[in-house]
Amino acid sequence: MIRVLLVDDQPLLRSGFRALLDLEDDIEVVAEASDGQEGLALVREHRPDVALIDIQMPVVDGIEATRRIAADPALAGVHVVILTNYGFDEYVFNALRAGAAGFLVKDIVPEDFLHAVRVAARGDALLAPSITRKLIDRYVTQPPRTGAGRGLEELTKREREAVALVAQGLSNEQIADRMTISSLTAKTHVNRAMAKLRARDRAQLVVLAYESGLVVPGAL
Repeated sequence: MIRVLLVDDQPLLRSGFRALLDLEDDIEVVAEASDGQEGLALVREHRPDVALIDIQMPVVDGIEATRRIAADPALAGVHVVILTNYGFDEYVFNALRAGAAGFLVKDIVPEDFLHAVRVAARGDALLAPSITRKLIDRYVTQPPRTGAGRGLEELTKREREAVALVAQGLSNEQIADRMTISSLTAKTHVNRAMAKLRARDRAQLVVLAYESGLVVPGAL
């Protein structure tokens, strides 16, 4: 059962999302919150698999809530998905850097919304190649961030190759095809790289790949 927490200051939207989720046999909404501070308390109480968090809220916004969740080792299993009205922008960029697994635009169709919740619960990033490309573009003018390369020396050659492909937005199956290995082996390479780089999920692995200089924008 996938356990979901909803955090949004708009009651009507929360009700709509909950109505969709409640129809699914494999998903359970464990709690709702109307602001980030209340949401953080409920995340700590319920430890959901997925926290759907609005990016702009009173008291504590979605970016700060994501940052606090990502910084708490006890909440390592919580995958944050940011909800936004505007698509990829500066707020979403900062949320991904803070540790969000991805984001959803609020006018998403129901089928895609439900699929996204299940993808996030598996620990996969909600980043289409086009969005990954935008992330890459943001790093073109930014030098590697100090300290972001912690753990790079521990990566094997194959793990580095897998990380570079994750940074292009490829799935495990696509990475397996590119590296001529099984999907299970590709997943193993990615998971080991995430552990060594202390990345919460694939989205953060993409960010770390560029912040550390492991992958250079324009070189792909």
